[in-house]
Amino acid sequence: MSQQTLRQKLEILADAAKYDASCASSGTSKKNSLGGKGIGSTEGMGICHAYAPDGRCISLLKVLLTNHCIFDCHYCINRKSSNVRRARFTPQEVADLTINFYKRNYIEGLFLSSGIIKSSNHTMELLVEAARILREEYDFRGYIHLKTIPEADPGLIHQAGLYADRVSINVELPTTSGLSRLAPDKDAVQIEGALAKTKSRIIEAKDERKRFKHAPRFAPAGQSTQMIVGADDASDADIVGKASNLYGNFGLRRVYYSAFSPIPDASAVLPLKRPPLMREHRLYQSDWLMRFYGYAPGEVAQATDTHGNLPLDIDPKLAWALKFRGQFPVDVNRAAKEQLLRVPGLGTTAVGRILAARRHRTLRLDDVAKLTQSIAKVRPFLVALDWRPSTLTDRADLRALLAPKQEQLELF
Repeated sequence: MSQQTLRQKLEILADAAKYDASCASSGTSKKNSLGGKGIGSTEGMGICHAYAPDGRCISLLKVLLTNHCIFDCHYCINRKSSNVRRARFTPQEVADLTINFYKRNYIEGLFLSSGIIKSSNHTMELLVEAARILREEYDFRGYIHLKTIPEADPGLIHQAGLYADRVSINVELPTTSGLSRLAPDKDAVQIEGALAKTKSRIIEAKDERKRFKHAPRFAPAGQSTQMIVGADDASDADIVGKASNLYGNFGLRRVYYSAFSPIPDASAVLPLKRPPLMREHRLYQSDWLMRFYGYAPGEVAQATDTHGNLPLDIDPKLAWALKFRGQFPVDVNRAAKEQLLRVPGLGTTAVGRILAARRHRTLRLDDVAKLTQSIAKVRPFLVALDWRPSTLTDRADLRALLAPKQEQLELF
C-alpha cells in the first residue's frame, strides 16, 4: 500500500473527529504573543467552531492523532471492527500542521483526540508529546484542548494538563448499563476516578498559583465531558440527572450532548434511526436551566413526559411553567430575581434589565416588552402595573397558543 500523504491523513482524521462535540474553548485564560514572545493567542477573532462566553468565535484544528483503535465501542465509527480508512499522524506532524494553519490565520488553537493504539499509556504519551512540541519547541500560546484517556497513567494525564488549556474525558453514555453494553472495553468507575483526580489537580494548581506566582498552570480552562444521546434507552431525565452529578462531583466546566448519529456498517445493537436533533437542543436548554436559572435536576425532570423525555415542541422552561401554573403569575415589580428567572420568555439578561429598571419606576407591560424578545410568551405568567393575565394563565389551550408554529420552510 502506498504511503499516505499529509493531506490524505488530514482528510481522514479531521473527518473522524467530527463526532466529538466537546471542543468549545470557553473559560480559557488570556494569552498572547505581543512583544515577539512566542506564537499564537487566545484573544482576537478568527475562523470558528467554538464560542467563548463573550460570544467570540474561536477556530480550532479539530483532528485525531489516529483513528486506529484497539477498542470496539459499538457507537464509534473508529472502533476496531469498523471498515473505515485508517490513518495516523506523528506528534511532530500535528504540531507542524497546527503552526502552519495558525500562521495562515485558519485557526487559533488545537483540539486533539485519538483512537487507542497499542495501549492507553502509549497513546497518551503521543498526545502529550504533540502538545509539548507546540508549547516548548514552538512556544505556541494559543488554545490547546487535549482529550485524555481515563485508562492512562495519572502521571501522563498530569503532563497533559500542564500543556493544555482544557482537558476532557468522555463519559460516553449516561448509564452504567449502557456503557457496559455498548462500550465493553470501558469502565464507568475508572472514568469517574480519572475525572475526580483531574478535579483535585485543578484545585491544587489554583491554590498553588495563589501562593506561588510561578507555580505551573494545570488545565486553567478546566475539564469537560461528552455524553451520547439516543444510542441507548436512557431517558432525558436519566441524562439530566447524570449531568447534574457530573457538575457537582467533578467540577466540570461543561457537559456536552451529542445526538447519536448512525454510522456506516453500524453494529446491530444500535438503533436504526438517529434521535431528533431537537432532543439534543432541549438537553442543552435544560443544562442551561440548571446552571444559570436555579432549577434543581428534579425540577427539570418534572418537565418531562411519562417516559422521562422532554417535550420537543416547547422548551423545558415553558413545559415546567405549564405544569406548575399555580406559581404564576408573578409581579414584575415585586418578584424576587429567582421568581422572574422562571418566567418563560425571560432570560438572564432581560431579568437583569427588569431589576435595574424597576429601581426607578413601576413597570408597565410595554416597559417589559421593550426589555424582552417576545412579550407574547411572557404575558400569561406576569403581572405589571397595567396588566393582569386574569384567566389567561389557566386556559386549557395555553400550550397550543405559546408553542412555536410549525411551518414548511421555503427551499429558495
